[in-house]
Amino acid sequence: MKLLGGHLERLRACFAGLPDPRRGRNRRYAMADVAMAALSVFFMQSPSFLAHQRALAEGRTRSNAHTLFGLARIPCDNHIRQLLDGVPTAHFDDEFHAIAADLDAHGALASMRRLDGRLLVALDGTEFFRSRSIHCPHCATRKRSDGATEHFHQMLAATLVAPGHARTLPLPPEFVAPRDGAAKQDCEREAAKRWLQRHGTRCAPLRPVYLGDDLYACQPVCRAMLDSGGASCSPPSRPATRPSASTSTASARPPAAPPPAPAPAGASTATGG
Repeated sequence: MKLLGGHLERLRACFAGLPDPRRGRNRRYAMADVAMAALSVFFMQSPSFLAHQRALAEGRTRSNAHTLFGLARIPCDNHIRQLLDGVPTAHFDDEFHAIAADLDAHGALASMRRLDGRLLVALDGTEFFRSRSIHCPHCATRKRSDGATEHFHQMLAATLVAPGHARTLPLPPEFVAPRDGAAKQDCEREAAKRWLQRHGTRCAPLRPVYLGDDLYACQPVCRAMLDSGGASCSPPSRPATRPSASTSTASARPPAAPPPAPAPAGASTATGG
């Protein structure tokens, strides 16, 4: 609990510095309280946590939201969305690294180390939004078989994992989104290279081994992993599943019969007659 209290205090200090889009005197809720309220929903893994805490506060004047997360007032869900939607995600990157470093310094990651004391960092892409009607300038797009355009949001998730270990630890994500001036649409592989460039050096003290599927089994990504102080562990690219026509035909032919052995010297040749 001592470590948890220190991490929550650090997060509150970070949240207090978030950009505030409000103007004028309409600032009933501090930005630190707004962000801590959002964190509490994920921390407690309960979408109705804040509503329950507001009911407790009305009956008892205090709740777990006050005692555990230090909330002076509990904002409503819509107010949280309005104030946090425009906050750049990079504002939180330092907190991911600080918490991982603190846990490592206190030995909390020792049970997750494998391969001669290394930590395994799994890289994988995931979609968290998809729609044919709702979209924004940051959406990626794709054509479906019926001709409709589908809009989606995707990110590269980096996570500390270990075989046989029930817990994981997230590291900063990298979002897959359209890039200004880019001729091609952004993709998971490019996001992985950006992530390694931004965070690889800071993760190097953890002695990471980066895990990924065969999408990452290419020279540029593997080189970026090594250059950032880590090691890579990806399966080889998939082999061709369809042999060429010439190979298929050749493999189907029976082997040619060997030529007959020459007759011994001096032997006569038998003929019918």
